[in-house]
Amino acid sequence: MLDSFIGVKMSLQFQTELMNQLDEPKRYIVFMLNDDYTSWDFCLRIISSVFHKTIEEADAITNEIHTKGRGFCGIYPYEIAETKARAVEQQAREEGFPMKCAIEEK
Repeated sequence: MLDSFIGVKMSLQFQTELMNQLDEPKRYIVFMLNDDYTSWDFCLRIISSVFHKTIEEADAITNEIHTKGRGFCGIYPYEIAETKARAVEQQAREEGFPMKCAIEEK
C-alpha cells in the first residue's frame, strides 16, 4: 500500500516539475500593411473573414492601415499568425491586390 502511495506522489511531483518547465508558446502580432492599390472594401472583407472581426472593427483596422501605414489584426501563436498572413496575401493576389502582412514577436 505504501509503495503505490509513493508512486502516485512521485508521479504528481514529476508532473508538477514538468509543468514548471513548460513555457507558454511565444505570441506573434499580425499587421496588415498599407499600399496605394488595395481597396478599402477588400480590407474590410479580408479582416472580417480571416481575423473574425466585426465590420466596425474591420473598418477601424482599415483606417489604421490607411493612416498609420499598418493595422493591428491580432495576436496568435506563430503557426496561426503565419497561416492568417498567408491567407490574406493569397486572397489579395487572387483579387489583383499587392496587400502584404507583417508578423512580429510580441
